[in-house]
Amino acid sequence: MAKLYFKYGAMGSSKSAQALITQFNYEELGMTVWLIKPSIDDRDGANIVRSRVGLMREAEVVSPTDSIRELYSATGGRDVIIADEAQFFTPEQIDELRDIVDELDVPVLCFGLRTDFLTHMFPGSKRLLELADSITEIKTVCACGAKATVNARLTPDGRVVTEGEQVFLGGNDAYVAMCHRCWRRRIRQQQK
Repeated sequence: MAKLYFKYGAMGSSKSAQALITQFNYEELGMTVWLIKPSIDDRDGANIVRSRVGLMREAEVVSPTDSIRELYSATGGRDVIIADEAQFFTPEQIDELRDIVDELDVPVLCFGLRTDFLTHMFPGSKRLLELADSITEIKTVCACGAKATVNARLTPDGRVVTEGEQVFLGGNDAYVAMCHRCWRRRIRQQQK
């Protein structure tokens, strides 16, 4: 019986690497994988899923107005669906992934962030937390050694950003994973 999986973690926790390794494992067993990503994530190329450790694969790009169910049907069907940067899918698209699991018995593995730089949930992640059969945190650490849970957005001069649009694409140049204590401490220090 297929399940909907949500594997989330802070920036730098190897979410994309784990998505690509999972794809490789399924394919090594002779199964077909439909790798998808939202169109908003174009920093490595519109149709590229790239991990920070250098793993890379082409993916099908899904725009916010696309029906994932229709796109999946157009593929002729696959054995499994892997979605990277799933936080950027709309709640309706997450519902469609749930439908694919329930109605077509196809496992769907979603990888992404739970919260933004202000610790607010992304709409796609919220819906995944509501619907997923399996929810797993992919852990990473703060510079202090504690578990990192915050995706701190930084200015070019290293200040923690405390306002702005929810979506701002960037990697190590714009974000650092921090524990909540260090994140709040940095913000307080900046206010002095």
